[in-house]
Amino acid sequence: MRSFSLDTTGLRFASQVSTTPATRSTKFRSELRNTHYPPFILGRSSRRSSSSGSVGLQRKTQKDLSRILRTESAIKEIERKANSKKYNNLWPKAVLEALDEAISENRYESALKIFSLLRKQHWYEPRCQTYAKLLMMLGKCRQPEQAGLLFELMLAEGLKPTVDVYTALVSAYGHSGRIDEALSTLEAMKSVSDCKPNVYTYTILVNCCMKFHQFDLIEQILSEMSYLGISCSTVTYNTMVDGYGKAEMFEQMEKSLTDMIDGGSCLPDVFTLNSVVGAYGKSGQIDKMEKWYEEFQLMGVRPDIITFNTLIGSYGKAGLYEKMSSVLDYMEKRFFSPTTATYNVIIDIYGKAGDVEKMEEYFKKMKHQGMKPTSVTYCSLVSAYSKSGLIMKVDLILRQVDNSDVVLDTPFFNCIINAYGQAGDIEKMRELFLSMKETKCSPDTITYATMIQTYIALGMTEAAEDLENNIIRSKDHPGMKLIGC
Repeated sequence: MRSFSLDTTGLRFASQVSTTPATRSTKFRSELRNTHYPPFILGRSSRRSSSSGSVGLQRKTQKDLSRILRTESAIKEIERKANSKKYNNLWPKAVLEALDEAISENRYESALKIFSLLRKQHWYEPRCQTYAKLLMMLGKCRQPEQAGLLFELMLAEGLKPTVDVYTALVSAYGHSGRIDEALSTLEAMKSVSDCKPNVYTYTILVNCCMKFHQFDLIEQILSEMSYLGISCSTVTYNTMVDGYGKAEMFEQMEKSLTDMIDGGSCLPDVFTLNSVVGAYGKSGQIDKMEKWYEEFQLMGVRPDIITFNTLIGSYGKAGLYEKMSSVLDYMEKRFFSPTTATYNVIIDIYGKAGDVEKMEEYFKKMKHQGMKPTSVTYCSLVSAYSKSGLIMKVDLILRQVDNSDVVLDTPFFNCIINAYGQAGDIEKMRELFLSMKETKCSPDTITYATMIQTYIALGMTEAAEDLENNIIRSKDHPGMKLIGC
């Protein structure tokens, strides 16, 4: 068994294993041999007084909030006009800016309504670029039907689809799990003479196949790329390394990494590092995680805050709290400040371990550092309190959330609904379920499953059946049409 010791001055893992793994290219190593890289090359941030930093953060927060409020107001105003037929000569800048904001925030319903208003304007000219942006957004929002209807509308307007449009449509179908339709779109794309798929198109397709575990299609896609003379990019390789790693297909992951290094044109970067270290860390293979961490250092790949958070999370999950503390000490010595995500990881670790006292200690540290808790933070706290039977503390968290400007999401509601359900507080559970609509958080399968399970556990079979019937009715979509049209 290999022995590792954590050197906090350099955070390098001293090992008794060979420093030449089979997956590293000899050619690549020789190119790096004459380049001297320290274990980490970190830019030191200049120290500021806590008061000036606090004032700066306050001003930035106020400025961001002001911008958000102005944006919200503008989008709502444009949306209001979109529902009327009389506004057909609006100021272009206002409409286009509202559309861009809605797209960037993935508010697909608002975006499609504003786009409908845009098409009514006297000055409107259909453009492929606008359709491509909308299609990419619909892919991120898992709205394949709307994407298909939007594509048909584009063709009806007489536009000829570009590579970007087809790629966006591939993305919309693929990210929604409709791999067959994504492949059909790719075939249609190849039939157009001046609209051939590029490396970006294939990378998106690889990503979608990885995400939905269609691993048998990966080699087929790579063979097709090779036949067409399309080389994998760094992003393509990183997509495969990350996908195989998350699926715990470590042999394929290392093979993709070897191909990446041996190819010579695409060298590993910090994203590759984080994927490999994260894959082994999350699967509990700490020895391999440490070995590969060291290997990437020898390649000259510098870690970032995500790397540190991954190491902290992996050590914490394995119960190696001393090593977890060593990573934090290193970050502090190198002026590499922990982020909100760092504290979220630590709070979650101690919460799952049932160490409520330690969890609360880091929660206080987080707030003392001037960091605002997020929905993820509160989820971890609620889960830990619920698991420990401290429902009164869940009440306190709910009051904190109500008095803050934290953006709540569906996972938070699922977490707190489950907490009150476990405590048998049906009234509070129902109240929170109804408040989801007020905060524009849509219930998902986890929400419904949690409530139904609670009803059944308490012998409320009629309530469980009613909720199941409501779910079935909500899934009926008679006459699907494009929103806003």
